[in-house]
Amino acid sequence: MNAKIRLGISSCLLGNAVRYDGGHKLDRFITETLGRYVEYVPVCPEVECGMPIPRESMRLEGDPELPRLVTTRTKIDKTDQMAGWAKRRVADLEKEELLGFIFKSDSPSSGMERVKVYNESGMASRKGIGLFARAFMEHFPLLPAEEEGRLHDPALRENFIERIFALARWREVLAGNADRGDLVEFHSKHKLLILAHSTKHYQDMGRLVARVKQMPLPRVFEEYQVRLMEALKLRATAKKNANVLMHVMGYFKKNLSPDEKEELLEIIGEFRNGYIPLIVPVTLLNHYVRKYELPYLKEQYYLYPHPLELQLRNHA
Repeated sequence: MNAKIRLGISSCLLGNAVRYDGGHKLDRFITETLGRYVEYVPVCPEVECGMPIPRESMRLEGDPELPRLVTTRTKIDKTDQMAGWAKRRVADLEKEELLGFIFKSDSPSSGMERVKVYNESGMASRKGIGLFARAFMEHFPLLPAEEEGRLHDPALRENFIERIFALARWREVLAGNADRGDLVEFHSKHKLLILAHSTKHYQDMGRLVARVKQMPLPRVFEEYQVRLMEALKLRATAKKNANVLMHVMGYFKKNLSPDEKEELLEIIGEFRNGYIPLIVPVTLLNHYVRKYELPYLKEQYYLYPHPLELQLRNHA
């Protein structure tokens, strides 16, 4: 990576005192761990659309598909103020070259899912999306988006970070006046990573790359990016990962001794059954890649999709 990854983020998660009560929601994983690799672009919808600090709390009311943003006590409707600002802000964010966004969970402006929406009787259902989060995700449908609460789930955290690093590598390819050969090279290095998420996308993208000379290059790049982001958004389960690990093992059929094969099969089986984390078989495979000098596998991002310091493959 030649530069830090640029992510949009709810400003309060960086420790900025912009919440309705004058407080913040500093998240130290976001600022201290992930922050070593990320440059954040903070956004506070309430403050940026003209609301003061502190301010009256708000909530979503009415139809979960088209809710109103209303102050809790005085019942002042702030929907048009927020929606008008959000439309302008997401257009302005196009200039920031963001690779994703981290939203504040449960927020009536920034929650990306399961936000409370109150009906006329005052009963709440968790079917809402914050007004700004909805505007952002509709404007940037391919960009990875997550909430800080969900990032405490190891699997969801790994999925999000894997996507932003893959998208960053893809953007670097496009920034270098990419040609058909660059697409083939990128796809070759990401094949196993894609396979760990979706066999269907792996096959579809392979066919797309094979037809690269038969289609206008901008169209190929556009379709490839859509399928790449769709594929990586799907969960890489233990079963899918185990299948990829077995696929990688096949490259060593002429190199590994019987004892090495037996050990590797045992470790992959233990991972498949949930006894050990993914980092264990991947570390062993990386050892064999270096030991037996296999150039194709050395370039596979599946074996190192993000910095080890983030410890994303350490959960069983």
